[in-house]
Amino acid sequence: MLDFLWPWAFVLIVMPLLVRLLPPASESLGAAIRAPFSARWQRLESQGRLASSVSSVRVLGLFLAWVLVVVAIARPQWVGEPIELPNTGRDLMLSLDLSGSMQIRDMQVGNRTISRVEAVKAIASDFTDRRVGDRVGLILFGSKAYVQAPLTFDTTTVTQFIREAQLGFAGEDTAIGDSLGLAIKRLRDRPAASRVLILLTDGQDTASSVDPMEAAALAAQQNVKVYTIGISRNLGTTSARGGEVDEALLRAIAEATGGEYFRARDPRELQAIYGIIDQLEPVEQDASTFRPRRSLGYWAMLGALAIGSLVLLTGGLIPGLSRSRQAVNA
Repeated sequence: MLDFLWPWAFVLIVMPLLVRLLPPASESLGAAIRAPFSARWQRLESQGRLASSVSSVRVLGLFLAWVLVVVAIARPQWVGEPIELPNTGRDLMLSLDLSGSMQIRDMQVGNRTISRVEAVKAIASDFTDRRVGDRVGLILFGSKAYVQAPLTFDTTTVTQFIREAQLGFAGEDTAIGDSLGLAIKRLRDRPAASRVLILLTDGQDTASSVDPMEAAALAAQQNVKVYTIGISRNLGTTSARGGEVDEALLRAIAEATGGEYFRARDPRELQAIYGIIDQLEPVEQDASTFRPRRSLGYWAMLGALAIGSLVLLTGGLIPGLSRSRQAVNA
């Protein structure tokens, strides 16, 4: 089913027509001239009619391009058939560290060394892509924490957000406490037995406005179970950027909330951690349906660009058109 998020945008279609109805600027009429060569004048008149016909086609083309631009502004979407979702599942928030130290290349994959953020993104995107019946949300944090995706059954979009996340989005420092507080706010209205946060970081808290342990105590009160994952090849040692993976803090947060702390020194260990979390018992949830949506606006915009480009190039593609206009106007 075709749907438009902003149908009110279609009122813009009449704008070119309104402009067309405006009174033209007054033009002074020059003195009439004598045309002694009637045959040549008739040829010029014929060419003028051709130019006028082509001009009408171009105006129609420009109007069609405008209509397609308006369609794109209205944000068309294809809404799929309702999909019945399982009535058991979990509410999972992923909180990913995007601080500057995540660029350190110390994660071994075969004979290749990759950065910490590359390993996390690869495993986390695979993890969310395999969620069936779970609501998944995404928090990204550095110096600040923000919600990239609220809890949703649309795990395809969450997976895409993880893959597109870039270092520097949220600053260079690490705000673990703020990310915890933000996750609690998003999870507190969900069924108590299904509130789970998975926090991945490679540093220590350096920028939070909320003390991490105070946030952990609040998480325990709200029945939010926090699984913390420390990411580094050499945990407990100072990183190249001067930060240190604070295992004691991550372990204390997990224990205070009934979760568990994991060490991830390579992608293989990280994959195993997600396997353990997969085994968490799903809880009963309200039955619901989900209708997938696919944006179509870019097709309308591409059509508008194609028609507009063709109209603008018409003068050069039709031989003699420019010369005929010059002759008519002479």
